[in-house]
Amino acid sequence: MTEETAWLGPRTYRLLAAALAIGGGLLVLLVATRLFPYHSLNHDEGVYLQQAAMLLDGQVFLRPPVAEAYRPWFFVRAPDGALYAKYAPVPAAMFAIGERLGGYRLALAGIAAGNLALTYTLVTEAFDRRRGLLAAAFLLVSPLFLIESAVFLPYAPTTLLNLAFAVAYFRAQRTGSLRAAAVAGLAVGGAFFARPYTAVLFATPVIVHALWTLRGLGHDSVARQTTTAAFGLVGVGAALGYNALTTGDPTVFPYEAFAPRDGLGFGQREILAYSREYTPELALRANGRVLALLFGEWVAAGPVGTLLAAVGVGSLLARLARDRSADPRRLVLAGLFVSVAAGNVYFWGNVNVLGDLGQANDGLVAHLGPYYHFDLLVPTAAFAAHGVVGGGERLRAALASRVSEGARRRRIGIAIAAVCLLAFAMPAATALASPVERNAEVTDTYRSAYAPVNGIEDGGLVFLPTPYGDWMNHPFQALRNDPDFDGDVVYALRERQFDVVDAHPGRTLYRYTYRGTWVPTAGETVRPRIQPVDHVAGDRVVLDLRLGVPPGVERVSIRLESEAGQAYYVTNGTPTLATPSLVVGDGRARLRGVTPVNGNATVPVDDRDDLQVTAFADYGSGNGFSYRLEVPTATEGDRTRALTPYVEVCRQALRCGGEAAYIPDAARDGVVVEHDLRATNATASADPALTAASAGS
Repeated sequence: MTEETAWLGPRTYRLLAAALAIGGGLLVLLVATRLFPYHSLNHDEGVYLQQAAMLLDGQVFLRPPVAEAYRPWFFVRAPDGALYAKYAPVPAAMFAIGERLGGYRLALAGIAAGNLALTYTLVTEAFDRRRGLLAAAFLLVSPLFLIESAVFLPYAPTTLLNLAFAVAYFRAQRTGSLRAAAVAGLAVGGAFFARPYTAVLFATPVIVHALWTLRGLGHDSVARQTTTAAFGLVGVGAALGYNALTTGDPTVFPYEAFAPRDGLGFGQREILAYSREYTPELALRANGRVLALLFGEWVAAGPVGTLLAAVGVGSLLARLARDRSADPRRLVLAGLFVSVAAGNVYFWGNVNVLGDLGQANDGLVAHLGPYYHFDLLVPTAAFAAHGVVGGGERLRAALASRVSEGARRRRIGIAIAAVCLLAFAMPAATALASPVERNAEVTDTYRSAYAPVNGIEDGGLVFLPTPYGDWMNHPFQALRNDPDFDGDVVYALRERQFDVVDAHPGRTLYRYTYRGTWVPTAGETVRPRIQPVDHVAGDRVVLDLRLGVPPGVERVSIRLESEAGQAYYVTNGTPTLATPSLVVGDGRARLRGVTPVNGNATVPVDDRDDLQVTAFADYGSGNGFSYRLEVPTATEGDRTRALTPYVEVCRQALRCGGEAAYIPDAARDGVVVEHDLRATNATASADPALTAASAGS
């Protein structure tokens, strides 16, 4: 460390750094609770939180009661049907500590505070305390740090481990402490367990430095490096052991088991139904764009902070070229710019975060930043601090040579510092404002979408829609199950619904539906509804319908469809209300109160079936809209079961099946759907053992 200024002692610097770390942690907690109360657009958050809850319960695997109805996003199904997360458990374990202390988001605050404190310590080791404190301040006001630290993703936790590794390594080099060397090994091993490639990229400059220190084969140096390597292998062994436990092969990571072509390298890359050819040319183009966004918008003060960091790096290189006296620890920090930037070219995730490569403010990067490059924030902050302090020292020397009076020099220096601070503060605020505004708009859409769920009392079972495929917590991250699937409220997909109901006897049933397109990034707010669901059983079940017929409708045609057949009907005339009744029993279904077409009045019903009643209100020339009701049924011998139908009003055929739910308060004049589900004989039942919900309309 270089000599400190006379007017601030080490203790004062430590107190200021502690205050900055604590204040930064509290600020991140505020951002997490206010800006991301329902989590972010990156649905990986739900994966880590589900995994954290599992760890708190001592579980590595989920064992859902009905496999098809409970599959969280990015979970892998093992051969025995158990589910495990595609991610390593280290970040989730860190989040779980926060829950133990009072809430998951406390972990975010603690991780942020730790990163700030370790940045101060690391830069102090490589430079001095002034630069260390200033670097921590630069890190705190970096938009990528504030946004990414406030969400449950692995980048800030992994950086915490990487910084702990670097700090302990530098301290071991300076003091010769084998204990510090062991801490360095454990930290880098933990980082490898958390995110192997990220840890390798961060460790590469340190490894180069370690090899350089061994050139003389000094006993102390060999002992320290061997200790670090040995303890680092503990983390590697833990990762391989976890692989063996989950995937059955120590060399196959869970993310590979989930999507074998989702790893490093060029060529055909693929995850789920999405694939693309990742060529070196595309990689360079995408990573150039990512780095431009990082240094233009996501570091402290955007281009101003980048310019300061460039000045800091330039001064280091100039000194190295001049007399080769640069501190090798500073070269290690500078080396991160090379290892992280170059290494990420080999990873196709950097093109995916951009969305449309040619469109600005598209993809996850517009809301959450270039998070695969999160580790570059620390060297950027370090060299920006170095540039500021170096520039300040040159300015002070210039003032001392040209202004003789000490008091006048101080006044001029203060004025210049104030102007520089203002010049920095304005772009810093501008850089932070854009992602905050974009994420706030998304949160507003989430707040509206989740509003009806808040009224569900304990003991509820909610069937969820699947706008992005048959996954839970994608997108509904806030609606997660406890690891034992027996929380205050249970959430399930609309798969094997009767098996789900049977697995949770006595619960009140609901169905979450919405009208509109689920596109939070476009500022579109869906109209949500929580629909109570009745569950009835008997020899026969009857669904009495009352469908509005608006003025101008010339005819209403109805199709009844099961898995095994379909029948067509028309109404008698065009009354203001069509009143067909669906009757299901004896393995068949039919509609009463309407006229069958071609004499085919019934359809066969499978043991498990989703009957569909589609009524098309025709204004003439095929112009009109459809009522669509989906009725889950189960036939068990001479007993028939049914659930309250899922109801849609469809003006566009493509919206039917998920985005056209009937919302009574939002329906146009004359558009009405009312229904009553009941059993029709003495053995029928609709008691609380089946459900406790009344029939809805």
